Amino acid sequence: MSITTAPAAGLLQRERTIARPGFNRWLVPPAALAIHLCIGMAYGFSVFWLPMSKLLPGAPMCSAGFIAELTATDCNWSVADVTHIFETFIAMLGISAAIWGAWLEHAGPRKSGLIAALCWGGGLIVGGYGVSIHQLWLVYLACGFVGGIGQGLGYITPVSTLIKWFPDRRGMATGFAIMGYGGGAMIGSPLAVALMGRFTHDAVPGVATTLMVMGVLYLVAMSLGAFGFRVAPAGWKPAGWTAPSASGNSMITTRHVHLNVAWRTPQFWLIWGVLCMNVTAGIAVIAMASPMLQEVFGGRLLGLDVGSTALTDLQKAALAAAAAGLVGLISLFNSLGRIFWASASDFLGRKKTYFIFFTLGMLLYALLPTWGHLALAGLFVASVCIILTMYGGGFATVPAYLADIFGTQMVGAIHGRLITAWSVAGVAGPALIAKLRETQLAHGIPKNLVYDRTLYIMVGLLFVGFICNLLVRPVNEKHLMTPEQLERERSLQREAIAAAAAPASTTANGPLLIIAWLAVGVPFVIGLYIALKKAAPLFGL
Repeated sequence: MSITTAPAAGLLQRERTIARPGFNRWLVPPAALAIHLCIGMAYGFSVFWLPMSKLLPGAPMCSAGFIAELTATDCNWSVADVTHIFETFIAMLGISAAIWGAWLEHAGPRKSGLIAALCWGGGLIVGGYGVSIHQLWLVYLACGFVGGIGQGLGYITPVSTLIKWFPDRRGMATGFAIMGYGGGAMIGSPLAVALMGRFTHDAVPGVATTLMVMGVLYLVAMSLGAFGFRVAPAGWKPAGWTAPSASGNSMITTRHVHLNVAWRTPQFWLIWGVLCMNVTAGIAVIAMASPMLQEVFGGRLLGLDVGSTALTDLQKAALAAAAAGLVGLISLFNSLGRIFWASASDFLGRKKTYFIFFTLGMLLYALLPTWGHLALAGLFVASVCIILTMYGGGFATVPAYLADIFGTQMVGAIHGRLITAWSVAGVAGPALIAKLRETQLAHGIPKNLVYDRTLYIMVGLLFVGFICNLLVRPVNEKHLMTPEQLERERSLQREAIAAAAAPASTTANGPLLIIAWLAVGVPFVIGLYIALKKAAPLFGL
């Protein structure tokens, strides 16, 4: 039996997901959020590192070398080695999105979303089994490699669909979905901590069972999201909305560029540089936020006039709790910045939005050392929070930027190629930052001053991004698809023309709409409450 005639396969075909007249387009964002809130746990995976280094009580730390550690069953893994899981799935996120982006455009969001669910959820389940038998290679393969493929496919699955349903609010639509990726850790991290505590037995942290349980939960939630997608028919637009004319806004094209052409244009690589520089600078803050706050302010954060090294164990615990509050705030502002800045870009324009990111970002990064020298912890924390809104906003705004420049027909695939910038920044950024810190400490620079040079380097990276954004121009006419090429691409995507279709409703499917938004909204609000509760000690509450 061919794949096109099998019932299950037929249900996953793109043409089976084309919306019928009257479909409520506001059902699509919660479907996207269901996927992104799950894969967003990537940002919260650090809660596993320390427990994973204590799986064999009383056993020594592995010392026979990394290769031997992959299969060793009689020694504990090091924290440094298990953190490679994060690097692996972030690298695979960009690689898989780049490889399968074009396939996704033709396969549709339901099929790609379901495969993402199987890879991410299934990867965690198998990774949990790898932890239970103490085989690090299997954890790398399942959580890192396979899970990373799920990350990449899940991340780009909603992009093209949302942009085509919301041509009037491109930024807001993608901001909703990508907000979920920033907020996934707010939900997943406390859940993982609670589950590990529940499943801990005989001093063995409950990492294995926690990964399996969360894998099942994510598999179910992401599958429901995948089956909730509906694709807008070709040519569909909201009732009463008229696309902006080229003369009205030359930065928004009304035509389309093919993936095979787009990635060869200067505009693609300039926007790639924009994202890479913004991400590298933001990751600098994420990677060192907690130790930076503790080392820069020390006891002054607790109202004491002593450095971090002169504190008692109890005071150090209070300082660590305050720093943990900053980590909670980072997750919160990273998430909220995605919907705020992406929505604002619908009115400001994408290029102006990134102009704000880089200009304000350079100013704030340059001021952070000053706030530290003056012991102004409140301004330091506020600056970091604003920086993180722009970090998240950069991710959420870039799909709409690509749609403006290259058109909407293949924006999901183009976005898939572009987020290789994230892979580069996600792997190289933390390594660069850690190396700079170690080098300065080795040269005798005090801990409270060791971050100054790093922050000034981040200003330089943002300046590079500023120049890249400044140089972005509309694509040359020769790169645009001809009507014949566009028709062929639409036939490959098996799209139905919407000329005779009724406009999507904003009132239909009321009960289903409420259920869908509650399903993603309630967990997000719970995560938001937990993040704010963690941040309260930072303000003496």
